Amino acid sequence: MARVSAQERRHELIEAAIRVMARDGVAKATTRAIVTEAGMQLGFFHYCFRSKEELLLQVIDTINERNVHAVIGVVRPHSDLRETLRASVGAYWEEVEANPGVHQLTYELTQYALRRPELIELTRRQYANYFRAATGFLEAVAAAAGVEWTVDLPLLARYTYTIIDGATLSWVVDRDGDSARQVLDQFTDYLVASARQRQPTGAR
Repeated sequence: MARVSAQERRHELIEAAIRVMARDGVAKATTRAIVTEAGMQLGFFHYCFRSKEELLLQVIDTINERNVHAVIGVVRPHSDLRETLRASVGAYWEEVEANPGVHQLTYELTQYALRRPELIELTRRQYANYFRAATGFLEAVAAAAGVEWTVDLPLLARYTYTIIDGATLSWVVDRDGDSARQVLDQFTDYLVASARQRQPTGAR
């Protein structure tokens, strides 16, 4: 039988945790429930993770990485700004509608952690991830479209993830996809209005 590395087991446990929490909620995602979902013995959990808190941090990182991949993956060099923004935001939204339980989980994790002082790092990490993702998204789009932002990038990044986060939570609650897409279209219009063609190096 092929030996399974610790890294592979960690990955399997993270995926199992996401499935359990998206399906049953954070409160029911005990370590025993997670290892059962992964088809492992309980001892493997403690071999791979120092604590459940460490696993939850990895869950947050994994979900964020998938969202970033969906958004950045459609950005192409020398592309039209509006088309690129719509493609990127659209790719993210397709992922939201395809995996509603996972996105509900992100909000549940936030509230769960805010009630527990020992987990405050989870919420900070979650929103630091959002900020980095939004910053990377804006930088990638600007480079591809040959534009620069007229709004301070950190502020624009915070605005970006605030809009996306709010639109996602609203949809998780009401499942009104048409209204959510209208909000995202307005957001796209704002970003287009906040950009200008990049000046050649050395130009005044």
